[in-house]
Amino acid sequence: MHPAYSIIFFTVSSGAGFGLLAALGLAAFFGLPPLGVVYWAGFILGFGLSGAGLISSTFHLGHPERAWRALSQWRSSWLSREGVLAIVTLAIAGLFALILLIGGAGQIWGLLTAILSLVTVYSTSMIYGQLKTVQRWSQSLTPVMFLSFALASGALLYASLRVMAYGGGGILPTLAALLIFVAWVVKLLWWRRGDEAPALSTPDSATGLGHMGRVRMLEAPHTGGNYLLKEMGYKVARKHQAKLRQIAIALGGALPLVATLLASWGVLPGLFMVIAVLAFLGGLLAERWLFFAEAEHAVMTYYNRG
Repeated sequence: MHPAYSIIFFTVSSGAGFGLLAALGLAAFFGLPPLGVVYWAGFILGFGLSGAGLISSTFHLGHPERAWRALSQWRSSWLSREGVLAIVTLAIAGLFALILLIGGAGQIWGLLTAILSLVTVYSTSMIYGQLKTVQRWSQSLTPVMFLSFALASGALLYASLRVMAYGGGGILPTLAALLIFVAWVVKLLWWRRGDEAPALSTPDSATGLGHMGRVRMLEAPHTGGNYLLKEMGYKVARKHQAKLRQIAIALGGALPLVATLLASWGVLPGLFMVIAVLAFLGGLLAERWLFFAEAEHAVMTYYNRG
């Protein structure tokens, strides 16, 4: 699939934003002190990341000004559900922030914000996970992967804000490190399942002539390019694929893990948390580029490129 930069940014930014809002909500629910600067910086960053991601998602549309019409199809479309849930979640999170501002406890509103944030991320994942025509995406680990990266992003951002505001290491960077590790374990399992799964759609199965032998194309469908080849015929070289996976794992996994653990031990915690955040988000951009570039749409079988 064509790795559009607007969609890559959308999935990374909105996942991190809603993950941070979920972290703020869970922190309030479990009774962590509402340390003013951390909460307000967190709300500003959470709203900014999630909002920027949602806005960027419209840039891939042919008519971005008509994006609002997608909200009307929530009964059948995961994209529409994601849009509706995002609006509701941001409204509830805003109410949650207002309650904290006037001095309320906000445990229930925090829990509701966290639940809705994670449901919104789940809806984003199902935009891709429900597409049976893209075999690599159509697996049970796709929503688990999106949710685990969102939780890791939120925990890392929240821990970084607390460390930079009040110093010290503590349990929060360690928790962020654990969630980063879990997220990349899920991702490695997702890659393995996608790499090893036998192709469900082949020229043999598509034509129903497989029992007669191998089916081959006599000639190409047409000589010029078209929309399908542009959006669904992207190919990444195997050597580049392997190299980008290594970069994503090193930048988004190994480096943040080491940095957060050093911060939790009190070694220049502010500096290493900033390094962890930047490295993790950079690695996520590489991972999400591969998420699209490695996906193989079944329609490419028609072009003998399945």
